[in-house]
Amino acid sequence: MKKSLITVITLLVWLFMVPAHAVDEGLENLRQTGKAFASVARLVSPSVVFVQVESKVAAPTGPVLPSPFGDEWPFGDDFFERFFGEGFPAVPRGPGVPRGERRMRGQGSGFVFASKDGLLSDRTYILTNNHVVENAEDIEVTFQDGRQFDAVVTGRDPQSDLAVIEIAVGGMPELDWADSQTLEVGEWVVAIGNPFGLNHTLTVGVVSAKGRTSLGINDYEDFIQTDAAINPGNSGGPLVNLEGKVVGINTAIFSRSGGYMGVGFAIPSNLARVISSQLIEDGEVTRGYLGVVIQQLTADLAESFGIEPGRGVVIAQVSDGSPAQRAGLRQGDVVLSYRGEPVTDVGNFRNRVSLTPPGTGASLTVLRDGERKLLSVTIGRLDREKLAMADDQQRSSDEIGLTVQTLTPQLAEKYGGKPGEGVVVTDVQQGSIASMAGIEPGTLILQVDRKTVNSAAEFERAVRQRSRNRLLLLIREQNVQRYLVLSW
Repeated sequence: MKKSLITVITLLVWLFMVPAHAVDEGLENLRQTGKAFASVARLVSPSVVFVQVESKVAAPTGPVLPSPFGDEWPFGDDFFERFFGEGFPAVPRGPGVPRGERRMRGQGSGFVFASKDGLLSDRTYILTNNHVVENAEDIEVTFQDGRQFDAVVTGRDPQSDLAVIEIAVGGMPELDWADSQTLEVGEWVVAIGNPFGLNHTLTVGVVSAKGRTSLGINDYEDFIQTDAAINPGNSGGPLVNLEGKVVGINTAIFSRSGGYMGVGFAIPSNLARVISSQLIEDGEVTRGYLGVVIQQLTADLAESFGIEPGRGVVIAQVSDGSPAQRAGLRQGDVVLSYRGEPVTDVGNFRNRVSLTPPGTGASLTVLRDGERKLLSVTIGRLDREKLAMADDQQRSSDEIGLTVQTLTPQLAEKYGGKPGEGVVVTDVQQGSIASMAGIEPGTLILQVDRKTVNSAAEFERAVRQRSRNRLLLLIREQNVQRYLVLSW
């Protein structure tokens, strides 16, 4: 009896001790996680910079309200434009700026990825977003230790929204690149930047998704999606792993309010590394050119071509005299692989072709009439003219129910427009917002929310980046221009 009592008491003591032990172990795990994030911050922060830019832009018409803070608003003019639009009347002008223009102060983030020491060539290169420094007259970067330097643009690439700036000093701490291809959904990532001018802010999250394309943010997209908090001012800052290596460059957010809503996008490091190297060496990016218009293989298209959905992309058009035509590619071919790697979506395939150096030979596996064929192509060089041709493909907006195409010389002559100015409506869905507003195929759209759109891609971005479910369009029909409001 005594022995049984001792056994029961021992069991009860053990049962009460286990939860306490489990709690202690859980707290210790949290402490270690916190220390890991703190370690990343100590490692990365000295290489992250606060980027401040200044430029002159045309002043909006209407009254100019004084700032209660003096000549400058605390977050800069771009804060108001992000939240209220470019025509917001309360955006002040700086002192001494004529009424016809105003001084624009913007801000963002960046990080050191290369630094060179030399007797006469000390240079530190900083990567940021193109939209942070585009049109900037003056650029100033501030390091964590308070040191400030004037910077100049080394090179910009609007198509990927990346830019390299440099300062005339060497020996600054660099961040190492990680292989973004090995990044997995669910991994911890840390974003460091300057949201709303709050220097060296750290936020933590996970990789929510990879390979996000066709978002209409950039011409070349392959975004990492993360729930680490990213806000205006984070643009250009690094997204790093727990080793403190760069896996991405924070670029955009999905938001209906202008602030963080749990969905942020970063340019993957593998793409950024190639582009930044070219910007340092040449000041611009040289892209490969194949000469095809491609479509995503939807379930209906896949069934028609006798292939499983999610495999390959279909060629809708082959340009005359292009590398694709010379290699024997045809309309209706389904591209299954490129350079030995599977092709799964339009954005990924387009990026891989663009990053292939011109003159390089590449193999493609295509499905044609139910048979696989292996073709070889020599990649060409994508110049500005071909880039415009590549953008001639149509873009659709399901929300308002229309499809548009870049205004080529042929289309401009047909519809009474000017090449490269506006887009032409090629299709209108019956019963859609556009249809009820009276828009018909052949209508030219010149502006969206008072901003010119010169390509189908720009139109798509303007629709996606609206602040509310309302669009102001400037259209032309039969050589007559008029404004039209779409509201839903």
